Amino acid sequence: MFGKKTFMPFVVLGDPNYEESIKIIKGLIKNGANALELGFAFSDPIADGPVIQRANNRALGNGITTEKNFKILEEIRNKSKIPISLMLSYNLVYKYGTENFYKKCKELKIDAILCPDVPIEESEELVANSKKHKINQVFLVSPTTTQERMKQLNKVCKGYVYLVSLLGTTGTREELNTKLPELIKLTKKEMKLPVYVGFGISKPEHAKNVIQLGADGAICGSAFCRIIEENLGDNKKMQNSIEKFCKEMSTVIKNEN
Repeated sequence: MFGKKTFMPFVVLGDPNYEESIKIIKGLIKNGANALELGFAFSDPIADGPVIQRANNRALGNGITTEKNFKILEEIRNKSKIPISLMLSYNLVYKYGTENFYKKCKELKIDAILCPDVPIEESEELVANSKKHKINQVFLVSPTTTQERMKQLNKVCKGYVYLVSLLGTTGTREELNTKLPELIKLTKKEMKLPVYVGFGISKPEHAKNVIQLGADGAICGSAFCRIIEENLGDNKKMQNSIEKFCKEMSTVIKNEN
């Protein structure tokens, strides 16, 4: 399901609008994405930088809701069996009803869920529902995560590990964290799951580098959201640019030995 040499693009469901969002996701699948991380728009995302914050606002401004997100997911799932991981605030899960949310995701054959605002100490209900409905509960590991905490996370984290490459929020960066090699090595030692690196992965050389450093995959979000933002007046150019970038990112990972 979540394997090695994986390129996982992230976009916000409903950005820039319902119809274009579906086209964008289908384009990502056609152009080499091995898995998808899809966000549920929220007014106050805690881990996202300004680019993804604006993507959230565009989706919300165009009327996206949890129910509409599920309709998009249903359409995507009817066309593809690609692994899908959801990233969303626990507020949205709680409002929908935690068990109802996981039950719905099971119906849609969603593979994983990550709530970045829920630490392991408060994750009991999520983990219980993830086991009940056979959905992987994903957790974050960051540069400040201790070795002991990784051991604890290894007991509950399933599917893959989302390794935050640097401190701060999401966003494009010119250079990767110089401490990333040792962070990847330690994470792989303590957590017996594929390690996917995100935050700051914004160009093909970044994706290539994290695979060379031993990561199993690369997650890229802000760069895609920026393409959407920069082409809001031209849907065709937006789609073509997204597909071209996705192909570049996925190809460099696929070709890495």
